Amino acid sequence: MHRWLHPPEARPDADIRLFLLHHSGGSATAYRDWPALLPDTITCQSVQLPGRQDRRREEPYTRLAPLVRDLAAVLAADLDARPYALFGHSMGALLAYRVTVELARTGLPAPVLLAVSGWSPHGFRTGDPYTGDPYVSDPLAFVARLGSLPAEIGADPRLLAETVRIMRADGAVCADHTDDRAAATCPVVAYTGRDDPLLAPEALRAWADRTPDYLGCRTYPGGHFYLHAHTEAVTADLAHLLLRHAGPR
Repeated sequence: MHRWLHPPEARPDADIRLFLLHHSGGSATAYRDWPALLPDTITCQSVQLPGRQDRRREEPYTRLAPLVRDLAAVLAADLDARPYALFGHSMGALLAYRVTVELARTGLPAPVLLAVSGWSPHGFRTGDPYTGDPYVSDPLAFVARLGSLPAEIGADPRLLAETVRIMRADGAVCADHTDDRAAATCPVVAYTGRDDPLLAPEALRAWADRTPDYLGCRTYPGGHFYLHAHTEAVTADLAHLLLRHAGPR
């Protein structure tokens, strides 16, 4: 578990567990501020996918199904009696959705909440909306336009090359998704930036057909990475929903 989950162990004193899944090209550090923003009753662990940071020597996944299967197995082995939830942004939302479906398929308890951000099973553009390139031939230019390229990466040729490699692999994972209209068996809440160029208008409404209890879509100013500027608002809303849906321990 130490490779997949940061931190590797959930706090034993918390009532609710929250697994966080990062965006394409990202890493577990995308959620480094979250533990301090969530109440003590919620313990969170960030998923670290292969091919980045402490897992850079491992080959990244390029197909969706094997990644979902392996990630579901990791979470299944780590679950305890406490209620749990999943939150994912962009590719992380795709993975959180498919892992939720996979866990249900294997007969494991469903999460009390699936929270998805910046991705939808219908209306998400896997290519570059600025150029029309379906394969995003220049990943660095693409993420720079989205406002998600950290300055330290842009200044380091080694980090740049590593980022391109990871983005191409993650892009292949996202492009490998075929919508089979699978539904989650738990409540779903969606989050989005008002001006996200990767989502078609009203795309997040597609979630209403993928759950027996759709909790609606929270919209914030900003683009695909609106989350950077609105982390406090999103974590506050998410914590409120988790406490409401998890019930007493």
